[in-house]
Amino acid sequence: MLVNTASTPFVTVATAEEAVDHLARMHERATSSLNQALKRYLASRSEPDEAERSLFRYPQLRLTYECHGEVPTSTRAYAKVQAPGVYSVTVTHPAAFRSYLLDQLKPLIQDFNVRVEVGMSERNIPYPYVIEQGDELAGAGVTAAELARVFPSTDLSAATDDIADGLYDWEHADPYPLALFDAARVDFSLRRLVHYTGSDWRHVQPWILLTNYHRYVDQFIRHGLDMLRDDTRFVRMVLPGNVVIERGMEEGEAQAIIGGVMWHRYQMPAYHLHAEDGDGITLVNIGVGPSNAKNITDHLAVLRPHCWLMIGHCGGLRQSQAIGDYVLAHAYMRRDGILDRVLPPNIPLPALAEVQQALQESAAQVTGEQGEALKKRLRTGTVLTYDDRNWELRWAQERPFINLSRAVAVDMESGTIAAQGYRLRVPYGTLLCVSDKPLHSEIKLPGSANAFYERAVTQHLKIGITALELLRNQLNSLHSRKLRSFDEPPFR
Repeated sequence: MLVNTASTPFVTVATAEEAVDHLARMHERATSSLNQALKRYLASRSEPDEAERSLFRYPQLRLTYECHGEVPTSTRAYAKVQAPGVYSVTVTHPAAFRSYLLDQLKPLIQDFNVRVEVGMSERNIPYPYVIEQGDELAGAGVTAAELARVFPSTDLSAATDDIADGLYDWEHADPYPLALFDAARVDFSLRRLVHYTGSDWRHVQPWILLTNYHRYVDQFIRHGLDMLRDDTRFVRMVLPGNVVIERGMEEGEAQAIIGGVMWHRYQMPAYHLHAEDGDGITLVNIGVGPSNAKNITDHLAVLRPHCWLMIGHCGGLRQSQAIGDYVLAHAYMRRDGILDRVLPPNIPLPALAEVQQALQESAAQVTGEQGEALKKRLRTGTVLTYDDRNWELRWAQERPFINLSRAVAVDMESGTIAAQGYRLRVPYGTLLCVSDKPLHSEIKLPGSANAFYERAVTQHLKIGITALELLRNQLNSLHSRKLRSFDEPPFR
């Protein structure tokens, strides 16, 4: 049994399972101690002593690689070390991240001469991150400033994306980072996910669909109910507000529950279809605009999903396109500006072959069209992303850029979502449906728009879900080396 004090030395472990077990016990003791001390202070204003304060720290995972000769090569995009040295990261919620941690550690231990150790870090756990329900402070008569004086509080300077953005000084690093995100950065995003999506972050599944229209939500819920009835792999569906529909529930009871969901309380409500094997699907209605797109993907990325796909509507820019046609993005022209400071628009975003092929194959399966018929319906090319919904009012100024880019579609989120996938090393893709043709006098009017939605949304969503199922069967090749630089932490 590990004794978690600041002076406890790091303990060497023999297996990945042993490492995660130790981390989980250490994190549980640290958060429980902090929570108990916080409740005691609210009840009696009794402050923790130094010995107790020394417990309020994140556990740390440390890996030491000693190389006697050449560094072994690996075709994996992750779970590999590139130079001898010590790699380290603070860890939060190791029990919840168990599967991810094991997936990273097992091949590292197997393929490289590494020593794996666990111990307590010097990084304090901020007290807001151990308050689960959010109402514990109500009526306590204590201010946040007072609590920050007594307990560790959030330090935003400690939660950065320097590693992901290439700003980390690898040349003088000691130790090297073991992962893209440390515990403080992860905890920061976990709390934001709860706030924006309206459900516990633990419900988010590793396969994610992002959409910009609520009508896709209705179809996703219908799909979820069908899967709970017909496919034994799926066990429950979780709606905003942590409302749960279990497999085997009567249709009438499920519909009554769905009708009472207050999804409008949340800025970007999420819907989770849980699978027994952990490989379920989450749909997030991110709303409209690149700011929302960046916001939610900043936070989803800490969960290290296997893939996120943008499934939404766009304006078709070519005369040959028809309302209801699909656009498979092969490239992105980013005119939204939302990521220009960290990922300049001249940085190319590579199309990921596995994702592109899955989306095209799923479109063929769902539509039943092949060859020329599919090619007529499914257009590939550049998607142009704006931050201005009324860009048409600047048509004279924008026309040269659209012409030079050979763009075939325009929207407000896809370029940002793809850029975030590239930046944060999450496989990404985009399949859009043409809902209007702003340059060809086919604009969104209430009547035609409603008719289009009724026809197109169900099929479009089914294509996205089918694509994720295809990708689930080729997971080993999905995490592409195209997303990795030469300065990369071992964990994906």
